[in-house]
Amino acid sequence: MNRPLFGAMALAALIGAAAPVAAADTYAATKYPIVLAHGLLGWDTAAGIDYWYGIPGDLQSHGAKVYTTKVSAVNSSEVRGEQLLQQVDTILAITGASKVNLVGHSQGNQSTRYVAAVAPGKVASVTSVSGTTGGSPVADLIAGAAPAGTFTNAVVNAVVSGLGSIIDLLSGSGGLPSDGNAVLTSLTTQGAANFNKNFPAGVPPTRCGQGASMVNGVRYYSWSGTSQITSGIDPSDSALSLTALAFKGTPNDGLVGQCDSYLGAVIRGDYALNHLDTINQFFGVAGFTDPVALYRQHANRLKLAGL
Repeated sequence: MNRPLFGAMALAALIGAAAPVAAADTYAATKYPIVLAHGLLGWDTAAGIDYWYGIPGDLQSHGAKVYTTKVSAVNSSEVRGEQLLQQVDTILAITGASKVNLVGHSQGNQSTRYVAAVAPGKVASVTSVSGTTGGSPVADLIAGAAPAGTFTNAVVNAVVSGLGSIIDLLSGSGGLPSDGNAVLTSLTTQGAANFNKNFPAGVPPTRCGQGASMVNGVRYYSWSGTSQITSGIDPSDSALSLTALAFKGTPNDGLVGQCDSYLGAVIRGDYALNHLDTINQFFGVAGFTDPVALYRQHANRLKLAGL
């Protein structure tokens, strides 16, 4: 697959390093830079709003080197993975590091796994946060209601692709390819199963089990939540409580099932967090569990592992 043809300066513009913060200590000072990869309909900073709300700055204040990346808001995991790989190459060139620690939220799970599979020598670890290892029943419902070749499918594709293009434009990365049907295919349970066949590292061999914690020299970790309404004042809580109906009572965070989020060494799968809480959205309103602290603790975990 051909990589997106970005010029070096244009590509560097898509990569955001956390604004310099005086490190209070070295608690999160990992050996390799931490690279954050967003999920579906994601961004790095768009219209002044950070996707990883408050997380990069906190990590940096505890000694970590942190980079946020920007790939197509809407596209297949393979296309997004190629875009992420090119940005990893740039980060390695900028920092002089030999490897990076990849952290992927939601669909970023598949993007980071793609990079680790095609370039394992450049990756020290992959961490999935509320990741789509097993796909999502929500995507299954949408795919079932808008089958390929139908007018409904054309409308859904146009709307989702258009929304992705708007997000890319607002984040300063207009021109990235957007494909609603491709992302829908990636996130269905069947699409995820196909992806897992091609990129099996860290995937649990049995449902709700843990996967290999190290493959080809790359460490694999995951964590996720199983709540939908966590604060009562977060406007996303109500929406996620509705999408949670697709899971028919099985534990989920509103968009991804607990067992479907597992990858590698499962740190924990039942935090009192919903799908957006795990990136500290909506603007840090996340209930009683502090997601920022989870990233800080994980950075220390990577540090202690020599990563």
